[in-house]
Amino acid sequence: MSTSARVYNRSPVAVLTPVQRARVRRVEALIRVAAPALDLLLFAGDRLSRVAGRNEIDPEPARRAVLSGAARTPIGGPPERTG
Repeated sequence: MSTSARVYNRSPVAVLTPVQRARVRRVEALIRVAAPALDLLLFAGDRLSRVAGRNEIDPEPARRAVLSGAARTPIGGPPERTG
């Protein structure tokens, strides 16, 4: 164990400089100003997709029935031959 004193109350990240704090405030202000327009854009896109029927999923086509005597292909290779 080290003889130097341990510091447990250090911040996990570096302290922001005044320039960095100003940049953070500008970006957050820009987000606050743009948020209503972005919300409106998301709302309009949701309504448009509902009108256009984007949420409708086509039914999956029927799968071919596997004959009872035929073995399915094993993972990683061709079907095993019997006889």
